[in-house]
Amino acid sequence: MFVDLVKIKIKSGRGGDGRVSFHREKYIAAGGPDGGDGGRGGDVVFVVDDNLSTLLDFRMKRKYVAEDGQMGGTKKSFGKAGKDVVIRVPRGTLIKDAESGLLIHDMSDDQPFVAAHGGRGGWGNVHFATPTRQAPRFAKPGLPGQELSLLLELKLIADVGLVGFPNVGKSTLLSVVSAARPKIANYHFTTLSPNLGVVYIDEGASFVMADIPGIIEGAAEGAGLGHDFLRHIDRCRLLVHMVDVSGSEGRDPVADLAAINAELAGYSPELAQRPQIVVANKCDILEEGSDNLQRLQAAAEQQGFLFTAISAAAMQNVQQLMQLVYAELQKLPPVVRYEPEYIVPETVEKPDEREIDIQVVDGVYEISGAWIDNLVGSIFLSEYESRMYFERTLRKAGVFDRLEAMGIREHDIVRVADVEFEYIF
Repeated sequence: MFVDLVKIKIKSGRGGDGRVSFHREKYIAAGGPDGGDGGRGGDVVFVVDDNLSTLLDFRMKRKYVAEDGQMGGTKKSFGKAGKDVVIRVPRGTLIKDAESGLLIHDMSDDQPFVAAHGGRGGWGNVHFATPTRQAPRFAKPGLPGQELSLLLELKLIADVGLVGFPNVGKSTLLSVVSAARPKIANYHFTTLSPNLGVVYIDEGASFVMADIPGIIEGAAEGAGLGHDFLRHIDRCRLLVHMVDVSGSEGRDPVADLAAINAELAGYSPELAQRPQIVVANKCDILEEGSDNLQRLQAAAEQQGFLFTAISAAAMQNVQQLMQLVYAELQKLPPVVRYEPEYIVPETVEKPDEREIDIQVVDGVYEISGAWIDNLVGSIFLSEYESRMYFERTLRKAGVFDRLEAMGIREHDIVRVADVEFEYIF
């Protein structure tokens, strides 16, 4: 089963909490704090696997969760980092944000892509020792990981795309010029999913050709199979447009040429401008006295397309066609690689970015901002010393001065994230 569009959820690991501990050793009194930092949470990493050709595996599993980091140890030892989750996808998979549809990354090269970064581990109490606070009994918790909903869309990477109406001989051509073995039969929509084949011209000279399931009129609006698979010719540098000139099905080849090009334009105006070779197929069974070949050649050349005639089944002029295709590819830029439209921010606390918003809602002073959310997530409110650290940090950041300038009074309610407390001068 060919699957090229799925929606999944991913979640990176939470950072491990910092440890609260004190050095204990015989004959050493008051050894001081030695709590280590928590381990970083695992990442969610995408890698390309050329053994995969479909997104079928994602129909069975839709959620991928990385391992959390472990708590820091004693003797200033770090907690163990969480294991990454590695997700293997076919080459050409686009990773998009499920809500906006914006592209995050194009998995077209061999470089791994970290889609969700693990949370940073919390500091152990060894970081909070000062000359006046020699036995801190608090540490920072680890920061949470990222949770994302993603849309995976497969767009095959091929140099050449075979397009045309059903049953014009696209699969036959692919089977005789490559090692691909698509299903071939004398009825429409024999090909239900794209097929890839590597065409070897000479040593060090080859290209990848994709057989796209037959397009029909209305494909760009969803008719037939074309709507589902038109995306797979988006990357193709060159289109080989096959047309049946034999008249065996009572079709007019010139009308077929115009109809398919209209569907390509309806799907993507850019795709309609892609270089194209028009190939008249089934010339070996062309009815005597028919002018189909001449009329198709005239129509193709009038539109600026290259033209050639072959019989894929009888292997007539097939190698010459492949030579022509390879020669044209040498004139064209490499396969397109899509640029990101949306960057997923890393969940890393940045102390220098302290933009804080304070609003009064129904008499409650609400404090919000990315920095303040990270601060709340980094303390243990159940620990007295941790609360004092929280208060000192807010005071140093100028939050209390801003509250007083806004007219806050004693015992007014202040809400920071999900935490509420009374303001005391």
